[in-house]
Amino acid sequence: MNWRKKTTGYAAISALLACSAAVTGCSNDDVHVKVSDYSFDTAGNMFAYAEFELSGEPLAESLGVDLDVLDAGKIDQPTAFDYKAGIESYEYSEEAMYEVVEKSGLGLHLVNGPATAAEAKQAGVSNNELLASRFQHMAESVGQPAEDIQQNMFPTFIEYASGDPQYGQDIDTAKYADGEDGAYIPNFQVDFASLRWNRDKMKKQLVPAAYGGTMLKQSLWAGDFLGNLHDAKSDEEVDASTAKAGPEADQGLKLGVSSVDGMQGMILTDEVWNKLLYVRDNLFYNPAAKSLGTLANASGGYLPHAIDVEENGDKDFTDVKSLKVSDGRSLLQDQWLMLWPTSEFFGMTDQRTANPNRNPAFARVFDGDPFPAAPAVNVDEDDSNDIASTDPYTVTRDVLLSVFDNVKNRHWNEQAGAFMTESDGDKQGTQVDTFQAGYTIEALRMFERAIDGLPVGYANGEAAEGLKTAQGAAAKEMIRKQADFILNTLINKDGLAETGYDTAKGKTSGETSLQAQIGAIRGLTSAFLVTEDEKYRDAARKLYAAMDDKLWSNDLKAYYTSGKEAKYDAFTAGGVSAVFRLALEHLKNTSGDAEAPKSLDQSAIQDRYVTFFRQVVNGPKLDEGMQASEFWDTGDVYKEGDDSGNTDGDTVPQLQKGHGDHGIAPILLPVTISK
Repeated sequence: MNWRKKTTGYAAISALLACSAAVTGCSNDDVHVKVSDYSFDTAGNMFAYAEFELSGEPLAESLGVDLDVLDAGKIDQPTAFDYKAGIESYEYSEEAMYEVVEKSGLGLHLVNGPATAAEAKQAGVSNNELLASRFQHMAESVGQPAEDIQQNMFPTFIEYASGDPQYGQDIDTAKYADGEDGAYIPNFQVDFASLRWNRDKMKKQLVPAAYGGTMLKQSLWAGDFLGNLHDAKSDEEVDASTAKAGPEADQGLKLGVSSVDGMQGMILTDEVWNKLLYVRDNLFYNPAAKSLGTLANASGGYLPHAIDVEENGDKDFTDVKSLKVSDGRSLLQDQWLMLWPTSEFFGMTDQRTANPNRNPAFARVFDGDPFPAAPAVNVDEDDSNDIASTDPYTVTRDVLLSVFDNVKNRHWNEQAGAFMTESDGDKQGTQVDTFQAGYTIEALRMFERAIDGLPVGYANGEAAEGLKTAQGAAAKEMIRKQADFILNTLINKDGLAETGYDTAKGKTSGETSLQAQIGAIRGLTSAFLVTEDEKYRDAARKLYAAMDDKLWSNDLKAYYTSGKEAKYDAFTAGGVSAVFRLALEHLKNTSGDAEAPKSLDQSAIQDRYVTFFRQVVNGPKLDEGMQASEFWDTGDVYKEGDDSGNTDGDTVPQLQKGHGDHGIAPILLPVTISK
């Protein structure tokens, strides 16, 4: 399916500049949605924006929305739900990803990525020269003029745990080019130099949930952008299955769904490939030997929670001087936030000859040009003849299977039938966290689909005949048992999920939270999708109805997160977005349901989606809400003579007018909602 309502990226700026302004909001002077912390949490933000993406255009189109009628400048048209999902949720997600991986500098530069360095050494040129020529070649493969690539980009191959999203210098909002009706393209949209974050305020730590959460965003977008071909002359998308064998260029075709989107897909793919190479060869840990290295002695290695980075001091292209494990625990959140995105990328790179479901567009991306193909022995049905390789398929497979083994060996408690939240490397803990366990089920669902050769990405719900691997079968078994544990052990007498369980004490926490409901609904729905057992759908429906009945506050226009508190971080907001999507796709009332609670009517779910997004994400006032800033993709164009910093008249400011002396990046901040 084609989820794109328009060409994304900077080539679309001129089309958006004619947008008209509108006024919206749901302000209630008695309710405040105040920012509680200005630090940027990479893991939470990238997770949340992945859920926002999936709850954006793909969800809207699946419900019958015509994406072509959406206009970023016409707020809440044709309906508030259409706009919130098809424009705001989706575009906030895209821009936040670019902010992290291309603009902020929040990590290590792609010029120092392992694939970049290896190719440079082989070619006898500097890393910088190699990366520049590689970008030019990728641009040629998608039909984008190299001169259209944004200036002063900072592509990262791996990202740090956190940073300060408030800019330390003025953003360059001077006019780059004229638009229409007094609007213009500001310099910062084509030159990223003024969008750097302060490196001194970054937490220079490699945390799997952070670089994994970022990879989730990168993989989802790369899969969308490179999932088809396009006509080299018209730039119109072309079904890759209709292309003939042989070079696409000879058929007047280029890689990617369009030239602009294709280029972004190429950059994202290059970043992920370098990331996974670095993870495989540098970040796996052996707790006994206290060593880091290539999968740290293979089957016994795992990704530790935190590795401190000492930088080499290079001003322009900072590289690693040394790495030190500062927290050697294996945390379940880190593992599922690596398992999910690596599964997504594996679905792109998969070259196994036995897999009949391979996307023909992806096959052309990884056929040796522009990205290396895997050795033939690594993609046949004989695992015993595999060889070491640095190609995208092999390195992704290596990381994917190692992370899966760690989840199974260090976190799965077979006796309890549940995942434990942490391990010290040798000894498993005793705590089950409902949110983490539920999302581990979803990560395993994506792993099973990827390893069995089923479609992932936006097509993760499509049926196909899988390869029926041993790893896939093991994942399914753990999914079923963990879902049964949620169903039989974690639901209290009020119909709500409790926050967790202690296997040592043999009892639940006795507490509930919004995150617990999210995790339980996410996990049970995922189990239903894997097993097609209606008992999991029925249980998820009951949980949703109980959550909506007992946790929703009409006064605050939001769910209570714990007790009578409403404190939202990015993980919670992303989870709420996911639950609304699951409700609309799989849990809403149908004619076959024996019971039909009003909260599960499609219109009621959409109303909740809109109200939550307005109140918690955008906020009721210009200086409130989780979304710190926005720009042209959501209609806030720049106009000469207009210094309001809010040309579309909504409740989210432009970058330079957001929190801080010089403005703030378009990311999510934690908030507290109160009367």
